[in-house]
Amino acid sequence: MDRLFDKVLVRPPCTTYGNCLSKNPAKSTIEVAKAKDQHRNYVKTLRQNGVEVLELQPLDKFPDSIFIQDVAFVGADSKKAFICRFGVNERRGEENNVAEHLKKLGFKIERTRSPGTIEGGDILVTDQDTIFIGMSERTNERGIDQLSETFPQKEVVKVPVEKVFHLLSAVNFLGNGTLAVCPELVDLKYFKDFELLKISKDEQKTRYTNKPINLLYVGNDKVLMPNVYPKTSEMLEDAGYETIEVDISEFWKGDAGITCPMLPIYKGF
Repeated sequence: MDRLFDKVLVRPPCTTYGNCLSKNPAKSTIEVAKAKDQHRNYVKTLRQNGVEVLELQPLDKFPDSIFIQDVAFVGADSKKAFICRFGVNERRGEENNVAEHLKKLGFKIERTRSPGTIEGGDILVTDQDTIFIGMSERTNERGIDQLSETFPQKEVVKVPVEKVFHLLSAVNFLGNGTLAVCPELVDLKYFKDFELLKISKDEQKTRYTNKPINLLYVGNDKVLMPNVYPKTSEMLEDAGYETIEVDISEFWKGDAGITCPMLPIYKGF
């Protein structure tokens, strides 16, 4: 199996999910019951593709807590868990519950120190000895430097993020030294050592704006993706991938993509 992780943590949407921080105009139409159904199918799909899924309890106090990817960066080999410090006050606190669970699983807990901020949506892991981390509204250089100190065996490359929310809204790993990227959203010079699959600009105009590049590689040339990007799906299949399409309409309304509801435990870290 050539994916970067075999185990993930997830957290179902809570009853207060409709109060999430999303700036999506469709936020007011969030259907919590539908979001829960979509999350169950998401988890089922991960398990069907050989991913071990550890499911935590919902946190009603934190509407955005379904988006557990942002909470930490976890290494399977080192048994280290770097707990992130959110770039927004409203989400601070939800990371404590995840830290408790990771500690029970035997991970050594390291925490981002103020004034550092970092969120998992800005962290791009590859199959090479490089981690790309976006410098965005939610992630600053102090936070990036602290993660680099925690995992010194990997080179960390800082990538300016100005046109999207998080780096993973502009570029994602597809296995075998390949990245899916939208050239209009991020500077390609940072990824010169990778094969780049450039996502069509026209696909940006679909109803899930800025999300066709947010793809989840699950190994064996299989890619999990939203079910509303026919051009991206065709492009991936032409490149030799099998696409697995799922409905994440309620995640998208919360300003999220396909990677946001899972926290990987990365191999090689």
